[in-house]
Amino acid sequence: MTDLNQQQWQEELAKNPEVIILDVRTEAEVAEGFMPNAQHLDILDAGVFMEGANALIKDKDYFVYCKSGSRSVQACMIMESLGFKNTFNLLGGFSQWDGETTI
Repeated sequence: MTDLNQQQWQEELAKNPEVIILDVRTEAEVAEGFMPNAQHLDILDAGVFMEGANALIKDKDYFVYCKSGSRSVQACMIMESLGFKNTFNLLGGFSQWDGETTI
């Protein structure tokens, strides 16, 4: 897992449009807004999260975020334990995000 600050996250996204953005917040949090093209996989619903994570391609780059950066760290650690090689955590989470959002 690599931690990225807000600026690094945006720079890396610009360099690599093939990354998969993973939003691990709750449905209620997602309803308030999310990053464009983000896939939703609620880490607080453990069964659904594990099933969804296991269905993902493990050798892709995954940019993972939550509200403040704590749950996304957990998600990255779980994903790494499942064999994912490239997970990136957004420091400060969506609450500090100043980039484009969708509602």
